[in-house]
Amino acid sequence: MEPINNILFNYLYRDYSNYKNYGSVVFGNPNNTPLEEIEKLIRDKLIDGEYFDADKSGLPTLFFEITTSDDHELHEFQSLELTNDLDIIMTMEDFLQ
Repeated sequence: MEPINNILFNYLYRDYSNYKNYGSVVFGNPNNTPLEEIEKLIRDKLIDGEYFDADKSGLPTLFFEITTSDDHELHEFQSLELTNDLDIIMTMEDFLQ
């Protein structure tokens, strides 16, 4: 049986006081694109190679339950990993578009 080559996308929300919430989602990788190539494609689309609006990107937001003046809309890309997890939210190709 061939191993599953899905991608675990790790990201976080950090408010202006530096409090953090971590999260991750699984993307399908039907074309078996290498992690290094995917990371470059992702970073090319991010603000300063690091920040993105999770809501506009179709990802779950990681905001805190209580809203304060320290909040903003941007999340941070953290890392990618290969995973056998099948709880896919979309393909990597769909996310990059």
